[in-house]
Amino acid sequence: MAVKPVNDTCETTCFNEDVVGRVQSKIEDVNGVELLFKALSDATRLKIVYALTIEEELCVCDVAEIIGSTTATASHHLRLLRNMGLAKYRKEGKMVYYSVKDDHVHQLVSVALEHSRED
Repeated sequence: MAVKPVNDTCETTCFNEDVVGRVQSKIEDVNGVELLFKALSDATRLKIVYALTIEEELCVCDVAEIIGSTTATASHHLRLLRNMGLAKYRKEGKMVYYSVKDDHVHQLVSVALEHSRED
C-alpha cells in the first residue's frame, strides 16, 4: 500500500504582518548562539560536558580516560569548550581541572538529555 505524501506547507502565500514584525525585530538576538550548539554538536565534546555535569570537576587525565582518548585529544576538546565559554579550568601544581562554566551549561545538557529520552 502506497503512503500518501503529507502536504505540510501552506497552499497560499500570506503572513501576519504584526507577528512577523515582532519576531523579525528580535530575531538577531540569536546571533552567536549557534556557536554554542556547534560546540555541543560534536559527540566527544557533548560527552565531556555531560561528564562535567555528573562530576563537579575532572582533571584532563580523568576526561581522557572517560572518553577513551589521549590526554592531548581530551585537552584539545576541553580547550575548545573553555574558549566557547562552556567550561572553566584551574591549575593545581601539575594538574589541570575542568568544570562547567555555570549552571546554564548544566541546564542545557540536562534539558537536551531529558528531551532525547522522551517518547
